[in-house]
Amino acid sequence: MGVDYRVVRKEMDDTDFTKVFTFNSSMKRMSTVIPLTGGGYRVLTKGAAEVVLTRCTWTIDRVGKQKQLSPSDKEVLMKEVIEKMAADSLRTICVAYKDYVPNSSLMKNLDWDNMEEEEATSQLTMLCVVGIEDPVRSEVPQAIQQCQQAGITVRMVTGDNLVTARAIATKCGIIKPGDSFLAMDGEEFNTRVRDPETGEVKQELMDRVWPQLRVLARSQPKDKYNLVKGIIASRLTVNREVVAVTGDGTNDAPALKEADVGFAMGIAGTEVAKEASDIILTDDNFNSIVAAVMWGRNVYDSISKFLQFQLTVNIVAIIISFVGACVTSVSPLKAVQMLWINLIMDTLAALALATELPTPSLLDRSPYGRTASLVSPHMARSILSQAVYQLTVLLVMFFMGQTVLPGQVESYQDITLSSPPTKLFTIIFN
Repeated sequence: MGVDYRVVRKEMDDTDFTKVFTFNSSMKRMSTVIPLTGGGYRVLTKGAAEVVLTRCTWTIDRVGKQKQLSPSDKEVLMKEVIEKMAADSLRTICVAYKDYVPNSSLMKNLDWDNMEEEEATSQLTMLCVVGIEDPVRSEVPQAIQQCQQAGITVRMVTGDNLVTARAIATKCGIIKPGDSFLAMDGEEFNTRVRDPETGEVKQELMDRVWPQLRVLARSQPKDKYNLVKGIIASRLTVNREVVAVTGDGTNDAPALKEADVGFAMGIAGTEVAKEASDIILTDDNFNSIVAAVMWGRNVYDSISKFLQFQLTVNIVAIIISFVGACVTSVSPLKAVQMLWINLIMDTLAALALATELPTPSLLDRSPYGRTASLVSPHMARSILSQAVYQLTVLLVMFFMGQTVLPGQVESYQDITLSSPPTKLFTIIFN
């Protein structure tokens, strides 16, 4: 338009505004009332295109004259302008105004302090519909694909209209052409999950929606909270679902708090959102969530390896000591040797297992359940098989060492409490 907005802002300071109707997530618009030079006031409104358009009764033509905006004109604008922009992943915003000129009927009993926005923004004059592009970062589709590969379902909850949200979700890879997954707006979502008589959210109704839901558009903050709460409370799966939520606004705080893991944006996020979250993404990048998942799985696997190694070694050490003490009245492993095994040998080996760096292959499997045992059946089988193998070798050495081991090795029958250190027990210790 050839006008620098910074110059306009300098000409009128915020303190000169008569009234400001702040952005409301339910109304999807905001308005500012400014005084006119010749007297009177002008209400400037911007917001979701389809919302603001319904409040417009006038528009400005090509020559700058005001003309009436008929219902058919609005329908054409919706189909030919707003929906087409939305299909191209553009967020559509309608800009409109309304003048309160001196000596008009609108100025009678005018009281801005007590006037509601609904009244102030009726019969608006539409100026334009603009499309704002918030391009998808190049790394996001791959990050979402990695999440899906790792068994993580990605859902998009947004304030954009359904057409825009579906287009963005398709670009990101959240939904693909031909998928049977659900994409709906907040109004339809509430119709599906709330009891028609009481208006309360019912878990059985929620369970019919959330498994297939991938995109929730034109949502209210309460919708995001209800979705998170409903998924956590669901018992459709054997293990309870673990829910992670990202958010940057104050209105996201309830959902961030309710989720198992709340991710707040470190750059764009509000302080309220950061306080309600568990993790702050300092770079506001979805890739950081993938990295967090990878590191989390690596820590879990490292603990499992540590436990598997320690349990195997200690089970074998305890059984061989017990058996040896029962048969010969002398334990093959002395107290100092047991201490050496636990403090020196086991510690260094366990540290080597526990300090491995994460690899992308960690994302090639489904996540473990929230209530899954740390010692899995596979781990138990590995511990048992390794323990049996090691015990077999050690017991053969213990009972048949004189015949199977090279050199002059004592028989276990000749070892007593008063015997000096023996070759047999030294070999078993090593």
